[in-house]
Amino acid sequence: MHKRQFLTQLGLAGMLPAGAALAHAPDTPQPTLLTVSGAIERANRGPLNPVTDLLAAKQGVQFNQARTFDARALQRLRSVSISPTVEYDGRRHTLEGPLITEVLASEGLAPGRKATLVLRAVDGYNATLTAADAARYGMIVALRMDGVPLSVGGLGPQWAVYDADNIPEFKSRPVNERFTLSPWGLYLIEVK
Repeated sequence: MHKRQFLTQLGLAGMLPAGAALAHAPDTPQPTLLTVSGAIERANRGPLNPVTDLLAAKQGVQFNQARTFDARALQRLRSVSISPTVEYDGRRHTLEGPLITEVLASEGLAPGRKATLVLRAVDGYNATLTAADAARYGMIVALRMDGVPLSVGGLGPQWAVYDADNIPEFKSRPVNERFTLSPWGLYLIEVK
């Protein structure tokens, strides 16, 4: 065998394990981006762990069960678009993601069931509203703005938001006062 052919075959053979590992990558666990806790029916994890749930623990959150969503799970939910004027630049942007009611339904919260939601952000901000109000506002868990995924350090990875331009109780307010119920950097929804 020629030395060049041997080295080529050796190099290709060395790539096989890496290729096999890449082929299995979709099955590997992905990081949790959103947790829904509290009065839910379809949990996929147990109680708050003060080490792995450090941010929630520092914010005083406690739960016995929760449902977690990674990027794939959120993207599998039906997506809708809204186009509110955003307070950060005063321009309309297209935001896309599942309705918050779809997220809640996927973990067992029946439409119309009375519940209070606490929407928690990574910076410690939280907003409280009823599930009925979230439905009435058409609130979404935005994953993309103008077709680009929301990023950590920006408004993401998720933003609980509604189209304030089309909701009477918000559209008459100045733009910087319309989104008090819309935490960006959303990581946890508590259902009470």
